[in-house]
Amino acid sequence: MLVKLLEPLNVPDSIIEKLAEPIKQGGHEFVYYNEKTTDWAELASRSEGADVIMIANNPYPTEVIDQNDKLKLINVAFTGVDHVGITQARNQDIMVCNAAGYANQAVAELTIGLVLDVYRRITKGDSENRADNFPGAFQGSEIKGKTVGLIGTGKIGLMTARLFKAFGANLIASDQSSRNPEAKDLGIEYMELDELLAQSDIVSLHIPLLPSTKGLISKEKLQLMKKSAILINCARGPIVDNDALADALNEGRIAGAGIDVFDMEPPIPGDYKLLHAKNVILTPHVGFFTDEAMELRAEIAFDNTIAFLEGKPQNIIKR
Repeated sequence: MLVKLLEPLNVPDSIIEKLAEPIKQGGHEFVYYNEKTTDWAELASRSEGADVIMIANNPYPTEVIDQNDKLKLINVAFTGVDHVGITQARNQDIMVCNAAGYANQAVAELTIGLVLDVYRRITKGDSENRADNFPGAFQGSEIKGKTVGLIGTGKIGLMTARLFKAFGANLIASDQSSRNPEAKDLGIEYMELDELLAQSDIVSLHIPLLPSTKGLISKEKLQLMKKSAILINCARGPIVDNDALADALNEGRIAGAGIDVFDMEPPIPGDYKLLHAKNVILTPHVGFFTDEAMELRAEIAFDNTIAFLEGKPQNIIKR
């Protein structure tokens, strides 16, 4: 079979070569493009003739999938697959797999980092400390003793819960899909979403983007939160009505937010309301992006390809 990696995986080429060796030893052909492209025509050209294509978070739309009648597997070296033309893939009986789990620690740590930045104003303090007219020290808050509401208790949600617990936080959760039995060991109390929003000092999102979760944190849901509460989103941007979030911040209806994901990938348009909201820390979708996570991601992605070539596909997206 012909396997093509269409974009870099943010690891050295030497690691790619090492991970691809079993593919070649199995009698298959491997082609690697080490420069990213978002041009659909170029993606289609790169994909030509491939049985397996490997991508990361680069969009792989319906128009590209439609042009390759040999394609059997779209191997996504990423957790989310909403950037892939899933419906078209299914129409062509193409499997789609992902690399879920590679960034659990990375995303959990950034979540904590955003809370600390909002609570202790680290970014603001750095800039003010360098200013000619230093405004003086400011008083922050601590995580210890706060009630953290986790929306989603999959692997990332529980990893985040463990870190919050180490800080001395109280943990509650809401999960539309299931109640994770491991949550009990962490002392997490499950409840309905509205109740969670009303009780939480920190609301942290850890759910995928689905039709049922798009816009889940709406203007109405934001109004349920405490004025002293903060919202952290390291999941997917469209889960939140971000215009409503900007309004809530500017009007003081919630105290702050830490946001790593938006309605589009950065760069963010200058008129995007969150850019001009009060008390919000914005990072450019880097929750997954650590040296350690990138290497683990590459390993999982190549394991997925090898398993497929051996007739034992794994990490297949069912929905």
